[in-house]
Amino acid sequence: MKHTLCTSVLGVLLLTSGTSAFIASGADNKLAAEAQKAIKVLQSADSALTNLFTDAAGFAVFPSVGKGGLIFGGERGKGIVYEKGKPIGEATLTEINVGPQVGGQSFYEVIFFETTEALADFKQSNFEMSAEASAVAASAGASLNAKYRSGVVVFTLARTGLMVQAAIGGQKFKYKPLN
Repeated sequence: MKHTLCTSVLGVLLLTSGTSAFIASGADNKLAAEAQKAIKVLQSADSALTNLFTDAAGFAVFPSVGKGGLIFGGERGKGIVYEKGKPIGEATLTEINVGPQVGGQSFYEVIFFETTEALADFKQSNFEMSAEASAVAASAGASLNAKYRSGVVVFTLARTGLMVQAAIGGQKFKYKPLN
């Protein structure tokens, strides 16, 4: 009974927080516009991110990642992947985790790829970030001390909600080139 309840709660959280991932392809322009808005918001939070957007071999912008949990949790979001500043594809971010957690949250996430090899790994759709890879909260000056780890650096910025979490899980990504 408890397992069924947790599974049901997780299903509802994933569906409500990740609806953008289920929108038909006609909404591609909307996603691209949301990604551009997210880039501006992130740069406003930390103007030094502008250098990363300019200098990185590529980046993936997720304008709205939904996250929720109660013991079992998950997150989901859809974003645009850029190479040398030009959009080249879409990506879906998914995470299922377990551990002490409660709440729900929506946030921006951007992943910068230091090299073309790191971006190529991401585009293979078997890219994962483990629990050891931590995201840097985007705020004034945060990017100045951020360092690439295995060719990747991640920034997040809360949009809404509150989440308390000490869970174990990892983000998985699926890449789809633009037509």
